[in-house]
Amino acid sequence: MGILNITPDSFSDGGHFLSPNAALTHARQMVAEGAAIIDVGGESTRPGAQAVSVAQELDRVIPVIEALRRELPLPISIDTSKSEVMQAAVAAGAGMINDVRALRGEGALVMAAQLNREQSVPVCLMHMQGEPGNMQQNPHYQDVVAEVKTFLAGRIKACVEAGIPHDRLLIDPGFGFGKALVHNLRLLKQLNSLSELGVPMLVGLSRKRMIGELLNATTIEQRLYGSLALATLAAWQGAAIIRAHDVRATVEALKICAAVQHYD
Repeated sequence: MGILNITPDSFSDGGHFLSPNAALTHARQMVAEGAAIIDVGGESTRPGAQAVSVAQELDRVIPVIEALRRELPLPISIDTSKSEVMQAAVAAGAGMINDVRALRGEGALVMAAQLNREQSVPVCLMHMQGEPGNMQQNPHYQDVVAEVKTFLAGRIKACVEAGIPHDRLLIDPGFGFGKALVHNLRLLKQLNSLSELGVPMLVGLSRKRMIGELLNATTIEQRLYGSLALATLAAWQGAAIIRAHDVRATVEALKICAAVQHYD
């Protein structure tokens, strides 16, 4: 899953792809490098990020989704928590919802269920402790793996009860979203335990702060090799989708991982 942030303030590439033309050019490049899904987001969820209005988010993402749909023959995901953006994005051509709040926002669960009655729209449910504005202010867990697993199981249950088919759900443990380094490491080491929830797992570890902490990498550019190591470990532990900024390098690392995993 290639990341396409249409934001001025994302931690890694904020402001790079604000115009539809720039966004489309970058999407073309990611597809050429092997991306199978493009994830479009119009609101930063980096630590400390401020919320944007529905109108702002729509203005950012809808022209881009429309342009992508016209040209690129692959699925488009909308990275949003707002029900209005979900509806407009799917109408514009998005075929998946990627929600960091796991459909807990106002009207989000109802909207996702409605969209699934009208057409098949997979939904990724992510775990986050707190909100982007405060999530990294002393995150605390008794048992991070058990708590994340319990939360995601509860959200799966809520979705199914709302009418979203089980086979259209994915989960994301939410690395870096309300989690300190020790929590991220423990989650990654025991990631395969989340496979017991019976739905595919999406993982986003690309260029995360934890890499900077582990490698003393002070710039985003210094986090590539750490990102590739984490992506490979996640895939080995059962992740079905890897969300990444550096598509070609990540695809090549995952091809090597898959070759070893599937070797008979």
